[in-house]
Amino acid sequence: MSRTAGSKCCGWDPVPRRTARALIVEHRADGTAQAHRAEQSGGDFELRGGERWFVAQTLQHREKLAQRHLWQQGFQSFFPRFRKTVRHARKLQDVVAPVFRGYIFVIFDPERDQWRSINGTLGIARLITAESRPIPVPAGVVEALVGALDSSGLVLLGADLKPGDAVRIIAGPFAGGLGKLERLDAKRRVRVLLNIMGGQAPLVIDRAHLAAV
Repeated sequence: MSRTAGSKCCGWDPVPRRTARALIVEHRADGTAQAHRAEQSGGDFELRGGERWFVAQTLQHREKLAQRHLWQQGFQSFFPRFRKTVRHARKLQDVVAPVFRGYIFVIFDPERDQWRSINGTLGIARLITAESRPIPVPAGVVEALVGALDSSGLVLLGADLKPGDAVRIIAGPFAGGLGKLERLDAKRRVRVLLNIMGGQAPLVIDRAHLAAV
């Protein structure tokens, strides 16, 4: 598939990669989720030629809408989500939440593709740019998220962490904080020594809220 100029009325072939639809499949049943993961692990996120990952900011709660319309234009995108534990009505429950709420990753070659059309896509607020040029995501960031996908197509954050690892908190009121993982248990809870005010404060949080530094 190509998005280069010279084909049909719109200047590029609107037919996306064959497996791109898997990226926006809903998790309706176990079988669907397994097919979703199989297609992703089969090279669906592979970058070709001058392609890179870029970031687009979406309108509030419009990440999936943006994905559908990007797909219709031939742009492949990735909206990473993870499972986290929240307290609701005095009970703990698992919910699926975005890793980066309001943002999705998009693949394109800035020298080949008509990437400016992304800004006019339904659900998209803007493509992240600097001096009118899209800013590529540092190599390895999106690849690490893709590599952490589980069989349901969700990102399994903190799966490889072990005591003594330097970590960054990526969700919750202490997001952005740095510390050291001290202890973890079988219930996905971890004890972190958070670096704060020149010292270390113990904090117990969900393992999914951590990423290795």
